[in-house]
Formats: sequence, structure tokens, C-alpha cells
Amino acid sequence: MGRTNAFRLLAERRGRPGTRLLESLSEAAVLGRGGPEVWGPEVARRLGLPSAAGLGPATFYADLAAPHSARHVRVCDAAACFAASGGRHVSEAETALGVAADSADSQAGVSLQIVRCLGYCYAGPACLDGETACTGPALADQLRGLARPSDPEIPAADATGDPVVLADDPPWRTWPEVVVRRERREILSEVAASGLRGRGGAGFLVAAKWAAAGGSPETVVVVNGDEGDPGSYADRLLMETYPARVIEGLALACFACGARRAVVLVRSEYPRALARMRETIEQAYADGHLGRMIHGSDVDLDIDVVAGAGSYVAGEETALIAGLEGERGCARPRPPYPTQRGLWDAPTVVNNVETLAAVPWIVRSGGDAYARRGTADEAGTKLVCLSERFDRPGCYEVELGTPVRHIVMELGGGLRDGARLSVVQVGGPLGGFLGADQLEVPLSEAGLAGCGAALGHAGLVAFDQRVEPEQLLRHLWEFAAAESCGACSPCRVGSRRGLEIASAGAGPGEEYPRLLRVMDAASLCAFGRRVPAAVRSLARAYGDRMARWER
Repeated sequence: MGRTNAFRLLAERRGRPGTRLLESLSEAAVLGRGGPEVWGPEVARRLGLPSAAGLGPATFYADLAAPHSARHVRVCDAAACFAASGGRHVSEAETALGVAADSADSQAGVSLQIVRCLGYCYAGPACLDGETACTGPALADQLRGLARPSDPEIPAADATGDPVVLADDPPWRTWPEVVVRRERREILSEVAASGLRGRGGAGFLVAAKWAAAGGSPETVVVVNGDEGDPGSYADRLLMETYPARVIEGLALACFACGARRAVVLVRSEYPRALARMRETIEQAYADGHLGRMIHGSDVDLDIDVVAGAGSYVAGEETALIAGLEGERGCARPRPPYPTQRGLWDAPTVVNNVETLAAVPWIVRSGGDAYARRGTADEAGTKLVCLSERFDRPGCYEVELGTPVRHIVMELGGGLRDGARLSVVQVGGPLGGFLGADQLEVPLSEAGLAGCGAALGHAGLVAFDQRVEPEQLLRHLWEFAAAESCGACSPCRVGSRRGLEIASAGAGPGEEYPRLLRVMDAASLCAFGRRVPAAVRSLARAYGDRMARWER
């Protein structure tokens, strides 16, 4: 039952450095000896790589490029925290710490970094002081030491009567029997019968992706725990509260794909989730669920956990793979698809956390049982996250097809303090917006697409009348400009120019619609292509108040 480091073994077999470049760069960033232009090339040279191999990622990833001091604070400026305070909490944090955002005070030993989602959307605004969470309206007092840090647990509830990913089941019920008595094609068949689609936003049929890898023992399965959609914290909930369910789902995926190696990537903004996943995998080795000849079978499986470095676009599967290989997290052209040539050129299957958490239930209960849930075209359940502005924020498991109005008004209880809903953002910053009179739509890819929105991770962020439409439009363009990877000109230039136009206060003008058309048609990946749809849906959701922007 010996353990090998699967990630480094795979890298070495492909002729790359055994030590992961981003891990070494992260260590250098924390030491803070000069800027990334100094220590980035040094790290690369120590690993026998060209200087540019270190400089590129060191200046690309937010966690590496940001100044670091002994006390490093990350404050969230994503949608839910912005909605909670109107953006005022960022300047309040700057005042409390005596340092400007994205800078450091070397004498005081304090640095402040702007990030876009820490997974505390239900309790915003939020920041991480080191690894200590501070949340809520007293955020500044917590940073000053005048109030105790507030780190509330994620409220979670089932709204289906028979939960799948939130089921109160003991861990590892399915895996031991599968490795001893069942065959790969049986698991693949059950998942195919279930109609399970990826829950990370793309909605691709899971069994089809698994089958596309071809069953090669060289296949690598990657868990995408880089849940970057502001407003969603479902993956954080699963990794912190149900980590064994996620790892069991990963093991079943590896079995179905014929893979003997897997990698779990957890975003750096989720330090507790990262620790829980590492602890769970160590325990799984100790209990004989991973390693060599698992439970006396001929199945071998090694899993490693690595931390992200702060990038929204690096959650896209080809960009994620690039990051794991130590490169800038930019999307790559397809074909070849990752299932053909992915991590270190091996066939690679990338699934998100919630997707894999559903697999043990499907294998245990049967694919047909799962297929009967949800809608005729989109089977199963979905975790929906409600932001702090709701009267009952939290993570709810619902059937796909549940009306958005039911989720907003019945589960969420409407808005807190009697506030009036202006718009609700669905599926992250690139998902789209619904007005208060547009909620009679089913929570499904097809239903939301008909309204110009998208399901994404199914985070719902409510905005009340305290936030002006133009203020929200600027915030959306700020996100796009900050998170564009820069690999293609339409997105890199378009997002910055869109922000300039939205900030000028003179209206869209003739250039704006042309800019949106170019981004939509020519951007390399879904990030740039979705920005135009998102800003248009925002204009539609506000109706007459933003009619001039809907072009």
C-alpha cells in the first residue's frame, strides 16, 4: 500500500522538473525579497528552467504578483461582498490597516490584496487575515482588533426530500465493493444512464468525457476545486464538510476512466478546504482506500492535492492544466482536447467538485434513479448558493428545474430588512442577471439561456436599491478587466476599454456595441465570449434605467 507522489512522478516521466514550479514560486512570494521580476527568474534557474518560465507565472497569478508582508490580508471585492456594502468595505479595510489595496507597508509589516471571492458570500463582506476569516459589517473593527473575528459556518439545507450531495451518508460506502466486484464499464454505464452533466458551468455529459479519454492507464483525472464564480461556495462546502464524498467520487471516476493517478486542485482562497482535502486523502491511504492493490484488488490509485495561485480564468480546464504544468493560466486552443492530450501530454479528464460528489450516490442508487430527477433534458440536483442580501442565505440542494422565484422567495425568504430586489445575478459574473419581474424561470441551463443568462455554478447574488445600475455595470467591467488572462487581444483590450467606457459617465456611444461584438466573436475562451452577454443581460434586467446600454 505504498504511496508515491503521482503528480511529480507524472511530471518526471514527461521530462519536466519534479518539483512543481508554482509551489516554489509561492514560497518565494511569501518571503517577499524583491518583486516577482527578481525572484521569479531565480526560482526558474534553480529548477533548470529558462528565466522566462518563472517570470511569466510570477507576474500572472494574483497571489504571486501581490506584495506580501508578515501580516497579509486578502479582502474580497467580488459581487456578493460588493452587494453587501456597496464596495465601501475595501476603503474601510485600507483605513483600518493603514495600507492601500494591492500594496504593502514594509515598516508596519502589513500587506493588503484585493481578491475576488473567498467563499463567504453568505456572510459578506469578508476578508482573510492570514488564514483567519473576518466577515460582516464590523469587518474593519475585526481588522483593528476591536472585535472578535467572525467566521460563521456555511448554512446548508436540502430542499428535495432526498439529497444527493448533501446526503447524511457515511463515507466510503461504495468504493470498496466497486474495486473488488465491479468492472469499469459498469460504472461508466451507470453514470451514462444518470445523464449527469458537469456542474462547473459547461454542462458537458460526464460519461461522454470519461469515455473520450479512452480508458488508458496513462489517463489523469483532475478535480477542479478552483471555484472562482463569485457568489458560489458550494465546492467550498463540499470540500470542508464532505471531503470523503468528493474523494470517493474521484476514485470512482478514476476507476471508470482506467486512471491510476489523480490531482486535486484547491483554490488558495480556501485554506480550510485545502487542509481538509489533504487530511482526508492521508486518512484514505491509512484506511486502504488508496495506494497499491486497493482492498486486495488489482486497482492502484494515487492522489495528490495542490493549491491554486489566484486566477479566475485558470479555472477553465485548459488554463487549469497550464497552471498545473507551471505556466501562466491561459486558455489553450482546442483541439487537441484535454481528453486527448492534457496534463503533461497525458489524456486528462477534468471534473469539478460538485460533479464528483454526486457519483457515489449514482453508483449506489443507480443511474436511472438519478435520471428521474430534475427535468427531462437536465437530470439531477444542483447546489444553489444564496448571498448575504437574502433573509436566509446559504447553500440549498434543489432539483434542476426548480423555479428561480421559489428559490429566491421561499428558500431565501426574499431580501433581508424588507429591502426591495433590483436584480439577481445568476451563475457568477459571466452568468447573467434577472430583474425582479423575471424570476418565473426554471433553474436549468435551457431555462436561463432563454433569458440571456447561464447556470454556471448556480450562485445567486441579490442586489437591492442601494446599488445603482451604472455602479454595478462598472463593477462587472472591473472584474472582466482584472481577471482577463490577456492571451487574446479581443478580451484583453476589450475588457479594459469596456471599463473605460462604463466609467466615463457619458453613455455607451458608437464604439461600445462594436466592442461587444468583437469580444463575443473573437475571444479565445468562454470568459471573453461571455462578457458581452453578461453586460447585456444586466441592461435588460434594469429595463428603462439602462436601456441605452442594451445594444
